[in-house]
Amino acid sequence: MAPYESDDAVGAARDENPRSGRRKAARYAVPVAVVGVAAATIGLVPALANSGDPDLPKITAQQLIEKIAKSDVQQLSGTVKVSTDLGLPDLGGLEDGLLSGAGRGGSGDDSAADPQAKLTELVSGTHTLRVAADGPDRQKLSLLERGAEYSLIHDGKDVWGYDSKSNQVHHSTVAGPGKHRRAEPPATPKDFADEALKAVDDTTSVTVDGTAQVAGRDAYKLLIQPRQSGTTVGAISIAVDAKTGLPLKFTLTPKSGGAAVLDAGFTQVSFAQPAASTFDFTPPKGAKVTEEKDGAEAPEHAPRHGAGLPGGLEGRDGLKVLGKGWTSVATFDTGAKGGLPTGSRGGDLGGFVGSLGEKASGKFGKGMVFSTRLVNALITDDGKVYAGAVTKEALVKAADAGK
Repeated sequence: MAPYESDDAVGAARDENPRSGRRKAARYAVPVAVVGVAAATIGLVPALANSGDPDLPKITAQQLIEKIAKSDVQQLSGTVKVSTDLGLPDLGGLEDGLLSGAGRGGSGDDSAADPQAKLTELVSGTHTLRVAADGPDRQKLSLLERGAEYSLIHDGKDVWGYDSKSNQVHHSTVAGPGKHRRAEPPATPKDFADEALKAVDDTTSVTVDGTAQVAGRDAYKLLIQPRQSGTTVGAISIAVDAKTGLPLKFTLTPKSGGAAVLDAGFTQVSFAQPAASTFDFTPPKGAKVTEEKDGAEAPEHAPRHGAGLPGGLEGRDGLKVLGKGWTSVATFDTGAKGGLPTGSRGGDLGGFVGSLGEKASGKFGKGMVFSTRLVNALITDDGKVYAGAVTKEALVKAADAGK
């Protein structure tokens, strides 16, 4: 793992090509499950090939980030494996219903083919996806399941979601060419990498950490590491195709060690034009078709797997962000006084959910902390929520300071 850059290296990075490099790098933001938790200081550590890895020309982190920003892959097809291990407790399937309900956000229907509802399944376990793209107006993503398949197809103005298990179809339209609504959570390495590089500041070290082969392609490895203490994020690694600049693999590891919290990578990829028939879709005979209401748009802050706040917190009115960078904490008021709110599914979930948390107290009063390997959330007895990719201690400190 590459060392952190010295302050001199950080300064040199800021001075080198300040307009073109930083303007392109500013397109991106770090996906650490909290609004505004983002950061990258452009480093100048060159890539060195390790034994057995591709021997590629040296490149700086700034040059590699610019390569990603300039990447313009319009046509591809391939297979992506996505593994998520947040360390969530086994609720016997109950969590799937809760997550699906939280993910519906914009559409307001109960269709099993609703993209926001279906793709929130990526929040846990290991999944295989087939992806294809032919320009900005034709994309397809298929989630392969045991004996079934879910497909999301964007073809011109039409967006179709089809769940073969339930034989249900969800249909919506977009305003015009190139305006594919972002109703679904990200699922590919590029999706996550785009989130990982939107903003730069001095809370993060970004270096090149050698080379690798991913899906038979030579790639550079970009390493993102927090400089701040108090975060649960250990590092983010992005494997970048040496030829096209397309992110091929994204890995987020927690500071606590062990398996990656999120690992998304191509196992096979081709940059040839997919067959036109790939994007054809007609609702099967007998399928239940749900038409999204005209003008319904997914909010810009729609819940996003691996990048958004738990339960779609980005959509909350009155959301505030405390702190900076990797130790940012989002907070909002639920309006539910006296502890955990009553669940609408399966009766009162308050007592059950409360049994999964840990009691906490401070200047903010009393509450419960709910933890995963990456995100901690504090729900106070007076109805406030604090959440971030921070330790319990950092979360309580933020809640005390925000009181």
